[in-house]
Amino acid sequence: MQLNQIIRRPLITEKIYDQIEKDNKIVFEVGKMANKFMIKAAVEELYKVKVRKGNTLITPLGVKHAICALEPEYSASDLATELNLFG
Repeated sequence: MQLNQIIRRPLITEKIYDQIEKDNKIVFEVGKMANKFMIKAAVEELYKVKVRKGNTLITPLGVKHAICALEPEYSASDLATELNLFG
């Protein structure tokens, strides 16, 4: 799969904002066929960060989300700022 088929877009809500600030996690909408290994590799390649752990979930609307916990030396807040999520 292409990187743009794996990572569709970053997501931001109030709950995700708290995860960014408190837990150093960032959330992406991803392709339904993408697995955790593909998502981790795509995030690391696209955004030049290291992912410590990744979880996925499929919403009742059928949209797949990936919650990526970053390594402590990388900041989810900095990545969110680069992606203009706080704008």
